[in-house]
Amino acid sequence: MDYATLLQLLDSTLRFATPLLLACLAGLYSERAGIFDIGLEGKMLMAAMASASVAFLTGSVWIGLMAGIGAALVFAALHGIASITFRGNQLISGVALNFLASGISVLTAQRLFGQGGRTPALTDGARMHEITLPFADTLRGVPLIGPLYADVISGHSILVYVALLLVPASWWLLYRTRFGLRLRAVGENPASVDTAGVSVTGLRFAAVAITGVLCGLAGAYMATALQAGFGREMTAGRGYIALAALIFAKWRPVAALWACLLFGFFQAIALRPDVVESILTFKVPVPALDALPYALTVIVLAGFIGKAIPPRAGGEPYVKER
Repeated sequence: MDYATLLQLLDSTLRFATPLLLACLAGLYSERAGIFDIGLEGKMLMAAMASASVAFLTGSVWIGLMAGIGAALVFAALHGIASITFRGNQLISGVALNFLASGISVLTAQRLFGQGGRTPALTDGARMHEITLPFADTLRGVPLIGPLYADVISGHSILVYVALLLVPASWWLLYRTRFGLRLRAVGENPASVDTAGVSVTGLRFAAVAITGVLCGLAGAYMATALQAGFGREMTAGRGYIALAALIFAKWRPVAALWACLLFGFFQAIALRPDVVESILTFKVPVPALDALPYALTVIVLAGFIGKAIPPRAGGEPYVKER
């Protein structure tokens, strides 16, 4: 495999890892606060449909982005009300939202555009365009570093860079601020937080809202940057892969970045069977390559990556003692 091919793989890895990273960070905030959220998939799907539909109708990708975030926030609020207010089973609530999003997204797109549950292709101002970073063209001729900067680091949509910046921002917020300390505490021992006079319900709803915003960014990225419109079930299990990456990272922001890059690399490899064949010297069926990210998900969830201990109060509704 030559250097140019490696750069192409790394470029694709970064693109595929971005929605996973945004969804993984979304789950990180929610689960750190003690709310397990299997509904990441549904929020991403609704955000993708809403952002693509509104972007096409208005011709503005930014209005579409806001619509995607709004749609994800609505589903996040539903999950919060079911899990926090009514103390329902968090896993069942998340699964129900996934099924609901699967049907509503296709039905809405079909009602609006009549194209089999898809939106029309997005063009011009309705799509997110690539950004060329400073000095990318100038440094291209520098051996090794120049092509890496020009072809891998530069040339992505703004949400790719937002996702990368959210990793250190999340670390700082969770480990260096009072809000982060309280958020982590409410996922470990909500009674102690309540005793300190801090609202457990308020903190958990704040975490669920952050989850909605990040899932909205992930879905909007998929529909307006990674692809040019919404299609039926276009998230293709990425919400579940993001949860597996979160477990792989053991609920830590920086480790989540590397976990998502690993999953993104497997997705990039699936599109380049020629590279796999050149390394292994025999032909690998394309469906087997497509299954790689999902196989890795099963391996992670089966516990082969070592013991991953979730927040102690995760999945348990908090009942204030009288």
